[in-house]
Formats: sequence, structure tokens, C-alpha cells
Amino acid sequence: MGLILRLLVVAGLAVDAIIHFHLAGDMGSRGSGLTEGTLFWIQGVVAALVAVLVLIRANRLTYGIAFLVAASALGAVLLYRYVDVGSLGPLPDMYEPVWYAEKVATTVAEAVATVAAALGLWHVSVRERVNG
Repeated sequence: MGLILRLLVVAGLAVDAIIHFHLAGDMGSRGSGLTEGTLFWIQGVVAALVAVLVLIRANRLTYGIAFLVAASALGAVLLYRYVDVGSLGPLPDMYEPVWYAEKVATTVAEAVATVAAALGLWHVSVRERVNG
């Protein structure tokens, strides 16, 4: 069970990273402040680093970080798909009320990683309690 959860988290975050890297170039990085392209690069780097952390060592800390990264990315894609919040401080307006293949793939990957990280966190916590 632990290995399956670990692999699901790693795979979900890896897909998330790859798609964000791919889309970052299309989003553009010109302009003042943070751009959508820059945010996509940052998300890709963070997702990739956390995937490596979970792959190397799956414990409460790494599962917790993976959950935060995946859940925040999932929340952002759903928020900006359905709500036009406009610019928020340094964040650009990223409202995009459409679904396309890459957006669906990253949303599914983020959802899988979020659930698997939560279950992994629970699994590790139970195992630690049982083993003392």
C-alpha cells in the first residue's frame, strides 16, 4: 500500500511539473511583476522537487509538503477555471474558463497526487503509531 501511494504522488506531481513546464513558454514571461509564465515555471520546479523528495523518502513531512503543493495547484486550476478573480496583488489575472487536454491532464494529476498524499500521510501516521 505504501509503495503504491508513493508512486501515485510521484507520478501525479511529475505530470503536473511536465505540463506546467510545457505551458510556461506559451504563457509568456514579459511584463512587470509576476507573469503567468513565471508562475507556471515556479509550479513546475516545486512539483518536480517535491516528487523527488517523496521518491527518496516518503514520511509525514514529505507527504505533507506533497499534499500542500498538489492541493494548492488543484485549487488554483479550479478557482481560475470557474471564477474571474482578476489580479490579486502581484498575481496576474489567470482566469481561463475553458477545458483543454493539458488542463484536464494536470487537474487529474493534481487530484490524484492530493488524495494519494493525504492517504500516504495517514498511512505513515498509522504505521508510526502501531510501531511505537
